[in-house]
Amino acid sequence: MELSQLWESLPDLAMTRGSNVVSALIVLLCAWMLADWMSRIVTRGMRRARIDETLTKFFSKLSRWLVLGLALLSCLHKFGVDTTVFATLVGAAGLAFGLAFQGTLSNFAAGVMLLVFRPYRVGDQIIVGGQSGKVDEIDLFSTTLDTGDNRRIFVPNGSIFGSTIENTTFHRLRRVDVTIGVAYSADVDFTYDVLVRAVTTVPGRLDEPAPEIILDDLGDCAVKWKVRAWCRTEDFPLIRQRLLRAIKLSLDEARIEIPFPQMDVNLRQAVASQSLPHAA
Repeated sequence: MELSQLWESLPDLAMTRGSNVVSALIVLLCAWMLADWMSRIVTRGMRRARIDETLTKFFSKLSRWLVLGLALLSCLHKFGVDTTVFATLVGAAGLAFGLAFQGTLSNFAAGVMLLVFRPYRVGDQIIVGGQSGKVDEIDLFSTTLDTGDNRRIFVPNGSIFGSTIENTTFHRLRRVDVTIGVAYSADVDFTYDVLVRAVTTVPGRLDEPAPEIILDDLGDCAVKWKVRAWCRTEDFPLIRQRLLRAIKLSLDEARIEIPFPQMDVNLRQAVASQSLPHAA
């Protein structure tokens, strides 16, 4: 193209490009406002559904950047840029990212599921992944536990969601079970009465559901009983200690023996007659 022709086409080119720039700016401005509106809608809806705040903020930001990204691609297409190249690059980058961070993404996906289904909350006492403790924090990648001896443990969410979760503080009430063995020489009915008196003297236990005394088994060296009492979940360690103490004191007072495992060994020795050598 000659210089004169370029000069003559410059006004038309400026008009076309200028209109494209103005259109792109309008699209980006509208997309910015739409992204803010979408972010607020997602945040409000998830909070109304009582979804965890960490998950709410993540999806709120994700929806915002998704709208802005689509608007940017639309503007690039307006200027004649082949957006399929970007789609290919994004797909390749996503594949490489997924392969490199598959463990992290697994923890992330598990964290999302934990925050959605909420098998435990902050403050619950749980046993997960071979660890036990009080939940201090739940984020998208790990769960933080504080143990009884004041240790901080970080458990990856992937190992939690794929295993058994025991939430010992989920219910308001909890049952205390104590197994005790007494000597075979003790009278069964008398032992039952002693254990009933023992459990009724425990302070802090609940009357409903009622305590239970169960003749459980006839063991190798003892008659086994189960003593059950209900209490508030937060009082479980204290009530269990009180129940053990009451049972031990009541059995001692009634002179009922608590036997320990023992084995009787009977030796049988055959005495053979030996002939003494004759004197020469």
